[in-house]
Amino acid sequence: MKSAELSRLRITQAKRTAERAWLADVSAVVLQQSLRDLDTAYKNFFDSLTGKRQGRKVGPPRYKSKKDTRQSIRLNTNAFSLQGDGTVYVAKVGNLKVKWSRRLPAAPTSMTITKDSSGRYFLSFVVDTDPDILPEAETDAGIDLGLSAFAVLSDGSKIDSPRFLRRAEKKLKRLQRELSRKAKGSKNRAKARIKVARQHARVANRRRDWHHKASTQIIRDNQAVYVEDLAVSGLGRTRLAKSVHDAGWSAFVGMLEYKAALHGRTFAKVDRAFPSSQVCSACGFRDGPKPLHVRVWTCGQCGTVHDRDHNAAGNVLFEGRRIVATGRVETLNACGVPVRRAHVPAQRVEAGSPRKGQPTQAGIPGL
Repeated sequence: MKSAELSRLRITQAKRTAERAWLADVSAVVLQQSLRDLDTAYKNFFDSLTGKRQGRKVGPPRYKSKKDTRQSIRLNTNAFSLQGDGTVYVAKVGNLKVKWSRRLPAAPTSMTITKDSSGRYFLSFVVDTDPDILPEAETDAGIDLGLSAFAVLSDGSKIDSPRFLRRAEKKLKRLQRELSRKAKGSKNRAKARIKVARQHARVANRRRDWHHKASTQIIRDNQAVYVEDLAVSGLGRTRLAKSVHDAGWSAFVGMLEYKAALHGRTFAKVDRAFPSSQVCSACGFRDGPKPLHVRVWTCGQCGTVHDRDHNAAGNVLFEGRRIVATGRVETLNACGVPVRRAHVPAQRVEAGSPRKGQPTQAGIPGL
């Protein structure tokens, strides 16, 4: 069925029926957008089935409940406008008072209204901006993400993990106990649920703010940033799940990636199968896997004593440079201009398991 026919049946004609007359109280833009979202969801689902869409398998679209704690609508410029008094006009709603977090750099092309689980409403705007290209930096950074330290950089610096969820656990447990003691369906239970949701929102906000500050500093200080492509979803099913989710690695890496493009930096992910913790960054000798409790080890060939995380960060830096030099990642900035960085030649012998008949040296230079 074509989109126009679906719109006529599910929106135009439905408004004329007694059971769907309430649709007339909603902006037509919102209803049309929901149909476009449905079309996109089915396209992604079928592309995933046929293999046309790469990555994780996508399931079919599902109905959303009006009782969902998180809801959102999207509007184009036909359904909203910015007013001179600082309010935002929304079709079929009226003028909304807004607490602005910042000035918009340009006229918005669309807006999303989101209600989160704690009952707060947010407006998000899509605007066109020019890339903010930073001056060239002299250093590159390989990053090893972890739990004991949130991140260790190839220059030896460490970023401690703030553990926002762990620090809020005592208060969260108390609020959860209060929630469990309220009668299901009661107003007091609804109030208690809001208190729990607001505390989780505070934790998420603090983590997001910290991620932004840390990622911005790394991008400003380095011309190229390389990080390991961790299997976060797999680690989230282990006994380390709470600590992994508290760290928020995926959100942090996503920030590094988009900020690198925005500011004209090079960014690349190193394959998770790369043995960054097994290879000596001084001589390239592969020493084999090590249990997590081993934090310091000595290379069996050159005798160099390594901090596990610092050594891994150095190997990530080398592998990231090799990936970029061999042209396996895009190194253009947001303007489409090549990032001005000298190519790093690939080594003749790479880190990894040696092939039959070849020596065991892995050719990683000293960092």
